[in-house]
Amino acid sequence: MKEAAIEVEGRISSVLAGTMFRVELNNQHQVLATVCGKIRKRWVRLTVGDRVKMEMSPYDLNKARITWRIG
Repeated sequence: MKEAAIEVEGRISSVLAGTMFRVELNNQHQVLATVCGKIRKRWVRLTVGDRVKMEMSPYDLNKARITWRIG
């Protein structure tokens, strides 16, 4: 059975190539995040300083998937 994803919030600190982002969590941990298909399909603009909600796998805490833009 699959492990449940960990939901966290963070702030985008830099925009990288290929819809990848460097996101800083509330505890100053940096993760590499990519955009989920729903945000990519709706052409949601993500810029430096935006707060985002992400899902992380419990097996790899250095990568995440952005699922929601908070502001």
